[in-house]
Amino acid sequence: MRAIVYKGPNKVAVEEVDDPKLEHPRDAIIRLTSSAICGSDLHMYQGRTVEKPGKVLGHEPVGVIEEIGDAVTSFKKGDRVVVTFNVACGHCMNCIRGFPSACLTVNPEMAGGAFGYAKMGPYKGAQAELLRVPFADFNCTKLPGSPGDQWEDDFVMLADVFPTGFFGTMLAMVMPGLPVAVFGAGPVGLLSAYSALLQGAGQVFVVDYIPERLELARSIGAIPIDFTMSDPVAQIEALRSQHSAVDTLLPGEKKIQGIVSGVQNLAERAGVPIEVTRSDPVTMIEVMRAMNPAIVQSLLPGEEKMKGVMSGIDAVGYQARDRDDPSKENPTQVISDLVRLVNPTGHLGIVGVYTADDPRGVNEHAKKGEYLLPFGQLWEKGLTVGTGQTPVKKTIIMLRDMIIAGVAKPGFIVSHRISIDEAPAAYREFSQRADGFTKVIIKFEQ
Repeated sequence: MRAIVYKGPNKVAVEEVDDPKLEHPRDAIIRLTSSAICGSDLHMYQGRTVEKPGKVLGHEPVGVIEEIGDAVTSFKKGDRVVVTFNVACGHCMNCIRGFPSACLTVNPEMAGGAFGYAKMGPYKGAQAELLRVPFADFNCTKLPGSPGDQWEDDFVMLADVFPTGFFGTMLAMVMPGLPVAVFGAGPVGLLSAYSALLQGAGQVFVVDYIPERLELARSIGAIPIDFTMSDPVAQIEALRSQHSAVDTLLPGEKKIQGIVSGVQNLAERAGVPIEVTRSDPVTMIEVMRAMNPAIVQSLLPGEEKMKGVMSGIDAVGYQARDRDDPSKENPTQVISDLVRLVNPTGHLGIVGVYTADDPRGVNEHAKKGEYLLPFGQLWEKGLTVGTGQTPVKKTIIMLRDMIIAGVAKPGFIVSHRISIDEAPAAYREFSQRADGFTKVIIKFEQ
């Protein structure tokens, strides 16, 4: 079969590799119809893990069962399935407790296993024509329809990014009506915001600096925040009480123009002469806020201390960009900003990847996954923090049924559909955050 093979930092290749075979009675062989390139695949592609060349990459597969072992009871040849990125047994203590992401039996190196990923076990990846799925009764989820139908892209999102986005909202304890901030408008960040909106969150802010991704955030009803304009924490705090005025703001220059226009219109109606600096959106938003007396009238004494958000989600991880110079990394930028932004007694969910081994970290501590964090402020504010790999099985049935019912369509993040031969170029473009690259799906010939 043909597969995408990691060849070393910034290099992958399409190669002929051995077809997988059943190795255990509980295995299944899947012929893939679609498989996505994930942002976490880029960690390996860029040499930011300890993975050695030769590994087949990928962990987001949808396909049709080609062969099953004698002990597989829930599926048959020809069934359409999505496979969770977690490899899990389904019967160990952690799996039974609802944490297949920390399965105790599938990986001798650590708790938890995954397809095609560094340190996550010996399992070949899913960017290939065929895939062996251990413990198939547990790791496969049955799908309706047929390959290439209207659900195909949406179903691919079930393997990882949609459950991970939803898991971010669970860790951050998102509640109806309350404000949420998501840092990162990549696939996981966009689907975290989408999941928050599906659950009835109030304002949902999405922080990034790539215009196309901020446009996608706006398109689903979130409020885009361009951190290159000014401090994103200050922007969000200033915008918090301006629902009707900011829900449709666009990123970048369009955003500035919209705020300037809004301030000038309000000033004219109030008969107040005012000049605003186009380079300072926070000041302009504060002016708009001050001109709305309902904001001041609705606050009880002390409530100005809750001007941030109740739920914050880090969907970036250890390759966060420095706010002052996005060409550089600052691995603690997002967590530090979220600690400032989340209100006292609020909740922080970290689904962006942090690793204990980063050969290309920004300093010796970062190479070992050691970071300086504002823990004192976090403690004083009484924040809860949730982290870790997503237990996909916990939410995949619910999210699948939301797709089938037409309630959710996570495939809106898909920007490119390619053949396997185009994958090396797509990795290169995706790694460079090229214009328009948000989510890439490899389509396999049937």
